[in-house]
Amino acid sequence: MGSLDCWAVTHPGLEPVTAAELSAIGIVPGHVEPGGISFRTSPAGLYAANLRLRTASRVLLRIATFHAHSFAELERHAARLPWGDYVAPGAAAAFHVTSRKSKLYHQRGVAERLAGALARAVPGVSADGPERFHVRLFRDQCTVSVDASGELLHRRGYRQAVAKAPLRETLAAALLIAAGWDGSVPLLDPFAGSGTIAIEGALLARRIAPGLGRAFAFEEWPSFEPPVWREVREAAEAERLAHAPAPVMASDRDAGAVAAAEANAARAGVSADVEIRRAALSSIAPGAVRGVVATNPPYGARVGERKRLRDLYAQLGHVLRRACPGWDLVMFSPHAELERQVGLGFRTLAETSNGGLRVGLVSAPVPEAAGVPR
Repeated sequence: MGSLDCWAVTHPGLEPVTAAELSAIGIVPGHVEPGGISFRTSPAGLYAANLRLRTASRVLLRIATFHAHSFAELERHAARLPWGDYVAPGAAAAFHVTSRKSKLYHQRGVAERLAGALARAVPGVSADGPERFHVRLFRDQCTVSVDASGELLHRRGYRQAVAKAPLRETLAAALLIAAGWDGSVPLLDPFAGSGTIAIEGALLARRIAPGLGRAFAFEEWPSFEPPVWREVREAAEAERLAHAPAPVMASDRDAGAVAAAEANAARAGVSADVEIRRAALSSIAPGAVRGVVATNPPYGARVGERKRLRDLYAQLGHVLRRACPGWDLVMFSPHAELERQVGLGFRTLAETSNGGLRVGLVSAPVPEAAGVPR
């Protein structure tokens, strides 16, 4: 494989964060659209993007783009595609098809024609497997991509124990990266839940590539290059630090959440880097001069919860002024009203969604002296 046309799928609103990640691993980001970024790279770059990207949901490899006004035209182009590079004989593969403003609007019909072309090119292939191919029809232009990731990239492999309303690993990493936290100063999450923010923080601080503990779809391709993959993994392994440079702390008042966070941290291999304890918000005392509070406080989707949450967000502001003067706060925020309760001067770093709700990634400095606004 030579230069490859790839696409990193990300949460809408987080494209600049993922683009910065691509740049950091030596890949030049290309065109940005809502929900993704294009880029061209080598097989090593494709493997590294899957291994190293903390905020992408999956990586696709585009294998063809052509016009198709009819099924006959679709089948003619499909017969020329290099299916055998991405599906082995006897394997299973399905198609995910979307169609907008195109004459070929019947998505199942498109999938059936493409599956037929695949079956004629690769012996013994069945169509009842995972969705290995993603097909997009827009204004009669058909783009066929193969999924290089397999399971979504937020599935690092460590989060088996979950607390209430778990946060995806990719969103937790985006919060930290958008805030510019690099592990050199302490990190604290006082609403830890399953510990995802703290664990992603420890992985980032120790320079542990998020995909080191899992497998990828590209490893099953007939065109897969094991020596190249070995070099990519070895380079990532060589960057690992023995421990986090600064403390990573997490707390939650719920005993079940603390137990889940401890189990997840153990599976992620960062138990020694994350201090997890059961504690109410009012009792946090990190004891460091500077640091970052990064958290995902409760959202209160139900109307009856809003008054309680206003009090909680106000308490968050009071506690941070007392316990974390001179720190920075970065958090997910569902409502400007709740931000105002905290009483700090927030700026918005990005906007995305979590659990179907629109949320902002917002940041604010905590005043140097308790009770004295900046």
